Amino acid sequence: MFTGIVQGIAQVAAITDKDGLRSFTLDFPQGFCQDLEVGASVACDGVCLTVTALKGDHEADFDVMLQSLNLTALGQLGVGGRLNVERAAKEGAEIGGHPLSGHVDFMARVEAIRRPANNHVIRVAVPAPWMRYIFAKGYIAVNGASLTVAEAGRNPDGSGWFEVWLIPETLRMTTFADKGEGAPLHIEIERQTQVMVDTVRDAVAEKIGALMPALQLFAQERGLDLGL
Repeated sequence: MFTGIVQGIAQVAAITDKDGLRSFTLDFPQGFCQDLEVGASVACDGVCLTVTALKGDHEADFDVMLQSLNLTALGQLGVGGRLNVERAAKEGAEIGGHPLSGHVDFMARVEAIRRPANNHVIRVAVPAPWMRYIFAKGYIAVNGASLTVAEAGRNPDGSGWFEVWLIPETLRMTTFADKGEGAPLHIEIERQTQVMVDTVRDAVAEKIGALMPALQLFAQERGLDLGL
């Protein structure tokens, strides 16, 4: 488990392609690798990876399987690329963000960026059907960072957008300052919200399942979106 509090920025030092996977050597900040062991978990831009080898006091290797390369932006990384990193939380650790599994739910993209004084606002475009789990003032993990959704908007097709506001300290400790419009982002939905939404949807479908086609037609004729 991870907390969503990014502990530093790692840089890709080397990449080695093998059959069915790609091995990354990451260069970590000073002290990050203290007591790190082979087999330990590290969240890299929100993706849970396993240490396969240690190199000195600040580098480690990670193997990324083909499926993960296809479903995330890790396959787009080159030497010199930068990632948000966090070591797995220890028992009793303070949860400064919210609990994360390190399993990316979907890819999103930066739609727009605004820079009010001492703030950095990122608007993220979300594909359908994931907006059903995103609410203003709720938690969301973006590239492994636990953030609060400031605002959110939904489109009739189930897609939408949300915005996060970042303070200078967050920009200093993460790679978000590097992201421009169109940049890919790893998103992990807050699990309690997902469970609650899915439970309610299943209960509603069970109770009025037979009436659903008629209700959807009624809503469409009036330009309404039931979100079901």
